[in-house]
Amino acid sequence: MTDEHESPGTERAAKLTHIDDAGKARMADVGDKASTDRRATVEATLVVGRDVMAAVSDGTSPKGNIYETARLAGVMAAKRTSELIPLCHPLSIDHIEIDFHPTDDRIRITASVRTHGPTGVEMEALTAASVAGLTLYDMLKALSHDMVLEGVRLLTKSGGRSGDYRASEYDPDKRAT
Repeated sequence: MTDEHESPGTERAAKLTHIDDAGKARMADVGDKASTDRRATVEATLVVGRDVMAAVSDGTSPKGNIYETARLAGVMAAKRTSELIPLCHPLSIDHIEIDFHPTDDRIRITASVRTHGPTGVEMEALTAASVAGLTLYDMLKALSHDMVLEGVRLLTKSGGRSGDYRASEYDPDKRAT
């Protein structure tokens, strides 16, 4: 039996894909993995409040077309994920789609990424949605600093050895433990 603070080189550390036998960080070797179609869709929500959403809806936000700026930022971020997340593989991305779903007090962001390769695109989709949300915050902060980016999570993924995944309904009061 081992505890959660095992020393490097233990049996548990040797089984982890991003830890070598000596407990050092390493990039997982995906060279022998089959290339398959892989997709991931994520969501994030920027809670902005009713007054800010009214300005967005009226077209009176001070920085112009917030959605297209955020969409471009999200696409650029997805393409650079391996530069931001240690040990994340650089991928050839086939498609990125970022959409915005405004309501009366928030903007839900969805990002979908697709590739054909040996490793998944969850991190690219998560990065895209997060940076799109941060860009919306930047575009709207002249109206309010009382905004919250929340609920960044994987909705679906397909392809690869672990198969398909579909998230359950989101409940912010029930966090992963």
